[in-house]
Amino acid sequence: MNEKRSLQHWVGTRRQWPLGVVLGVSLGAMLPAMAAENDTVMFAFADSLLLEPAPQSTQVRVAGESAIRIALMQISTDDTGLAGEQLRAFYEQVDNAFVWQSERRVNALVDALRELTKDGLTVEDYATEGLLSDYQASRSAEAAGKADFDLNTTRQLLNALAHLQNGKTDPRRLMPGWDGPEQRALPMADIAQRLLADDVAGAFERVRPTQAHYQQLRQTLAEYRAMEQASVAFFPARDEALRQGDRHADVMILRQRLTYWGATGLLPRLVEAYPALGLEGSDPEFFDSELESAVKRFQRRHLLNDDGVVGRNTREALNTSIGSRIDQLRVNLERARWLAPTFEQQPRLWVDLAGYSMVYVRPSGKRWQSRVIVGSAQRETPVIHSRVTHLTVNPSWTLPPTIMREDVLPRVQRDPGYLKRRNMQVINYAGQPLSASEIDWNSPGNIMIRQAAGSTNPLGRVVIRFPNSDMIYLHDTPSRGLFGRERRALSSGCVRVEGVAELAQMLLEDTGSRQQLQALKNSSRSDIQVNLPERIPVALHYLTAWPDEDGEMTFRADIYQRDSRILEALNR
Repeated sequence: MNEKRSLQHWVGTRRQWPLGVVLGVSLGAMLPAMAAENDTVMFAFADSLLLEPAPQSTQVRVAGESAIRIALMQISTDDTGLAGEQLRAFYEQVDNAFVWQSERRVNALVDALRELTKDGLTVEDYATEGLLSDYQASRSAEAAGKADFDLNTTRQLLNALAHLQNGKTDPRRLMPGWDGPEQRALPMADIAQRLLADDVAGAFERVRPTQAHYQQLRQTLAEYRAMEQASVAFFPARDEALRQGDRHADVMILRQRLTYWGATGLLPRLVEAYPALGLEGSDPEFFDSELESAVKRFQRRHLLNDDGVVGRNTREALNTSIGSRIDQLRVNLERARWLAPTFEQQPRLWVDLAGYSMVYVRPSGKRWQSRVIVGSAQRETPVIHSRVTHLTVNPSWTLPPTIMREDVLPRVQRDPGYLKRRNMQVINYAGQPLSASEIDWNSPGNIMIRQAAGSTNPLGRVVIRFPNSDMIYLHDTPSRGLFGRERRALSSGCVRVEGVAELAQMLLEDTGSRQQLQALKNSSRSDIQVNLPERIPVALHYLTAWPDEDGEMTFRADIYQRDSRILEALNR
C-alpha cells in the first residue's frame, strides 16, 4: 500500500501537465520499476488516473493538439509546398491548438475577409460565405472533424493575408522581365498573437501596406464604387474644341461630367458638387473662368495638357466609364502590394514610367522632380530596381542591335551618306573601325555602328548607369523639345531625363565625389567614366493610377497595355 500511496502522490503533483505528457512521462519513467512489482501496484496506478482525471479544458486542448498534429501530418504530398509550410508554421505558434472553435472569432474573420473588397480583392476567393455554416457543423463533430475545419479556416486566413501583403498575383508570371522585390513571408508570430487575443482585424492590419499612397488608392476606390449608381450624360463629340468664353448646351454636360468625376474637389456626389460649378447659376451654359479652372484640374489628374480646352483627349477622359476606373484602381492597388518592400526601403531615385516623371530625394529630404521620355509601346521600358553606380560623360553611342536593324540599316540602304552626316562609324566586335563603303548593306554581317560624342549624339552629354539585364539607363538628349509633349512614350527603351546634368551633379555631390560635371563636359575626351563613391538606389515603376504630391489621384494612359493582364489574373 505504501507503493500505491507513493504512486498516487507522484501523479497528483503533475496534474497541471497535459494528459498526454502525464501518460508519456509517467509510463516511460515508471514502467521499468513497476514491472518488478506485483499487480497491485499496476492497478493502483490505473486507479489513480481514473479517480483523478485531468480538467475538462486540458482534455479538450490535448485532444485538439493531437487532432491538429494528425491533420497536419495527413496533408498530401501535393500540399507540402509553401501552403503546407505556412500551416505548420502557424500552428507551431499556437502549440497546435484549435483556433477556430469560437463563434465570435469566426464571425470576426468573416467580417475581415469582407473588408478586402476595399483593397480591390475578391471576397469569393476565400470561401467566406461557407465559413459560418461550416463552423456550426464542426461543433458537433469529433476532434478530427474540428481539426479539418480549423485547418481549412486557417488556410483561407493565410491565403487572404498573403494576398493582402504581397498581392494575389505573381508579377514574375504576368510581367516578363520583372525586376522587383521578392515576396515576403507572413509574420506568423504576430498573426497568431493577434488571433489568440481575438484581434482578427488586427492580424489583417499587420500585413496591409501602410504607405500613404496605398490608403489613398483604397479611399478613391471606395468613392468611385459609391458613384456606380449615378447616371450622367456623356460629353458629345464635337468638330471644334470647347473653351472659355463659349456658350453652348454642351457646357452644361461638361459641368455635369466634371462634377461626376469630382473635379471640384468635393466628394463626387452630384447634388453636393453641382453648385460649385454653377449649375444653379444664372447661365450654366456659359464657359466661364471657374469652369476653365475645373477643366485644368481634371486635365492634370489625367496627365493631359492643362490648357483648359476640351478637345478630343479631354473628352475621352471625361467619358471614361466608372467601371474602368474602378478596375484601374484595383490593378494599381495590386501593384502597390507588389512594391510595398521597395517603398519601405525608401529608394532615392524614382522613375514613374506611365506618369512620364521622375523624383530624386536628396539626403537632406529635398525633392528634385523632372519630366522624362520613356520607351514607346513597341519598345517598352521595363520595371527595374537597381542602384546607380557611375556616370558616363561625353558618351559615344553604340547602337543596340534592334535600333541598328530596324532603324538605321534601312536608312543607310536608301542613303549611303547617312552615316557620315550622323558622325557614325562602322566597327567590328573588337572595336576596330571598318570602311562603310566596303560593307554590303543588304547583308552587313557581324558589324556594329557607333556614333561619336557630340551635339547630335542621342545620349546627349551625360548618361546615368545602373546594372540591369535590359541595358537600360537614364540619359540626356539633344531633342529637348520633346519634353513639352503631352504623351512622351517615344524612346527605344531607355529613359531621357529633362535637366539630367543637374541631376548628375547632385548625384556627385550627394555621394561625396569631388568631380565637377561641367569640367568633365568641357574635356576633349569622350566616354569619361565617373564612379560614384556611394551607390544610389533607383526604381523604375509602371503605375496607371497613383496619387500626386497633394494626395489627389491621377490616372494615366496604359501605354504598354499591362493593366488587362493583371485585372484578368485578379478576377480569375
